[in-house]
Amino acid sequence: MPRVKAKNLREQNPDQLRDRLFELRGELAKLRGLAARGMIQKEAGNINKLQKDVARVLTVMKEKGVSE
Repeated sequence: MPRVKAKNLREQNPDQLRDRLFELRGELAKLRGLAARGMIQKEAGNINKLQKDVARVLTVMKEKGVSE
């Protein structure tokens, strides 16, 4: 999944932001599960990137006054 830019997020409507947040959290949960089982090592850095992307989406949602 491509990186999330705050500028692009600000252009999206609240429903799109919720969908994006749902996708990112799902992918993050999947990677965390694989990492816990020891099945991935190369993609461990992607977990940190996804956490930051989730934080960006949440920040833009808060700026717009959108609830999760």
